[in-house]
Amino acid sequence: MKHKAKNRQTRLKSRLGLPDLEQAKVAVIVSLPSFESQRSYRHSIDEFVAWYCSAPRLSFNKAVVLRYRLHLEDRHLAAGTINVRLAAVRRLAYEAADSGLLSPDLAAGIRRVRGAKKLGCRLGNWLTAEQARTLWQLPTPNTLKGKRDRAILAVLLGCGLRRRELTELTVGHFQRCEDHWAIVDLIGKAGHVRTVPVLTWVKQTMDDWLEAADITHGRLFRCVCRKGTTWGTEITEKVVWHVVKQYAAQVGFLILAPLNLRRSCARLCHSAGGELEQIQFLLGHVSVQKFIGNRQKDMEIDLHGYHPAEIVFNGTLARIVQQAWEMGEHELTLIHGHGRNRGISPGFVNTNTGYFGLCIRQALRNDRSLRRWIKYTTLDCWDMGSTSIRLKVNPSPTRKHLDCL
Repeated sequence: MKHKAKNRQTRLKSRLGLPDLEQAKVAVIVSLPSFESQRSYRHSIDEFVAWYCSAPRLSFNKAVVLRYRLHLEDRHLAAGTINVRLAAVRRLAYEAADSGLLSPDLAAGIRRVRGAKKLGCRLGNWLTAEQARTLWQLPTPNTLKGKRDRAILAVLLGCGLRRRELTELTVGHFQRCEDHWAIVDLIGKAGHVRTVPVLTWVKQTMDDWLEAADITHGRLFRCVCRKGTTWGTEITEKVVWHVVKQYAAQVGFLILAPLNLRRSCARLCHSAGGELEQIQFLLGHVSVQKFIGNRQKDMEIDLHGYHPAEIVFNGTLARIVQQAWEMGEHELTLIHGHGRNRGISPGFVNTNTGYFGLCIRQALRNDRSLRRWIKYTTLDCWDMGSTSIRLKVNPSPTRKHLDCL
């Protein structure tokens, strides 16, 4: 009897109640260093908990998370949005298992749920230089609120800041460095510290607002009441959101958010000849491709008719990767066929295509000389008949075509 009672006490749960889910949610939020990530994960977990509790007596396992993924797909959400929601659910299961609320086997099954596959690239919302100038000049400069809104739009368009970064700007952030004004030691997402250059017209707009509001210290932006005077010591991110939406609607941009102004800043810098590394430093972002857009289709190379000895063993694969990087490509896909049914596929000349793919992937993983051009963590082997390689960013391409095949 004592042995049975002990097993009953150590048995882990398969169904989690609201207190258990709330405890795991708090553990997830506390483990995230970035405020933006905390906000995103909190929203994703709240949506999952609402869906999970809407059905009676559901077990928290892999099958339920798969049902939730189908639910998200039925809502016609983007693949990136679905993957963010599933990442939060996986993290929730991990923290629940780590806290002793969920079986580790169930948590491992949930972590094996794959996300939605991204097919193609969505076209983002960017403003041209003329549209950006029109939007910035919409607020009237004769009122205190108009001067503040002008300054907000100028910083978003000219400096590419996030909403939270803009609301946390202080007078001390603006300093003069080498005869140029800059936002110094700005702490961005995930604690990244950077210095953002400030254009002359942005600084003039900021000076007009600071002089009219008589602000000499503290936060740069304050609330403006209906009487036309400032009150409080700061503004929230919601204020920035409503300012952008208000003036965007006046010019006919119904789908325009503060993030789109940040994208427009990166796009205009790139169009004016700015290098990718400079734009990346300006935004404080790991990758700038989603801001400036893909200007060309990813390279695909069909290896029909080639033998592994003609591609892998003689150094041709290394030259393909190097020349693709020199062309400025971001992703390279090698089509080599698959090894099903002992794998001699029509179109391949006496080639065991399964062996061909293994040779290519082994070379990409183990050849240290290729690390100058490719990112090893992004090797995509999802499709049995092809291998995709994400290349490092080349700020100055020097080649226009391949000459190694």
